[in-house]
Amino acid sequence: MNLQFISDSSGKTTGIFIPIKEWNEIKCKYKGIEREELDIPSWQMQEVRKRLKDYKNNPKQALDFNTTMDDIEKGL
Repeated sequence: MNLQFISDSSGKTTGIFIPIKEWNEIKCKYKGIEREELDIPSWQMQEVRKRLKDYKNNPKQALDFNTTMDDIEKGL
């Protein structure tokens, strides 16, 4: 893929240019990618809100991702 990065005067990347041919290929591969919004089902939003509330009420119950993955891999 021939991407071109766009930077501001301080060198911070502010955008990316994708050639139209490659963009069209991506759109064919990933249907709906050009939409600005995704339709998230209400049941899924409710579940995320519930999990966030549970976390805020007891943040110590959350597991560290890397430690958990290491534990899982040890068991394989």
